Amino acid sequence: MLQPILMVIHILSAAFIVVLVLIQRGKGADAGAGFGAGASGTVFGARGAATALSRATAILAGVFMVTSLTLAYMGTRTVVSTPNTVLDRLAEQENTVPAPAAPASQPAAPASVPAPAVPAPAVPAPATPAK
Repeated sequence: MLQPILMVIHILSAAFIVVLVLIQRGKGADAGAGFGAGASGTVFGARGAATALSRATAILAGVFMVTSLTLAYMGTRTVVSTPNTVLDRLAEQENTVPAPAAPASQPAAPASVPAPAVPAPAVPAPATPAK
């Protein structure tokens, strides 16, 4: 619930910082006043708007940093997830159901059944030729 609100504040503060930086006069604007551009500072007064805009920019920069750190913390935090859908619940139940165990009274079946013992056929000795 808190993360979407912080995200909106974060995006709005970033947009307002961009707007405020673009509105402010740069240092080069004072040099242009000597060449006939003296009317560039008359909208907000000679110096009045510069302090208000720079102060608003600093405050918004602080808000942006705080929301950045908070969102980073919230993004790296591990949350124990609870199943939200029926499929999630079924998958969780399959993982937690133990396999049925063999009763202890019955012996376990051998892995391989040995072949029945059949006596080997007698092989006659080789006949020796008569001389």
